[in-house]
Amino acid sequence: MAKKVVATLKSGKGKDFTKVIKMIKSDKTGAYNFKEEIVHIDHVADFLKSK
Repeated sequence: MAKKVVATLKSGKGKDFTKVIKMIKSDKTGAYNFKEEIVHIDHVADFLKSK
């Protein structure tokens, strides 16, 4: 199943998307959380700027 998804993302319109991982520090505990999302290449900067 995973091979099919990876193959689909590498060809066709899947090349226009990328997986972005953002590290966010919690205000209450000080621990770090990770937020991952698959975003269109044009919107990567917007995703990283948002909180």
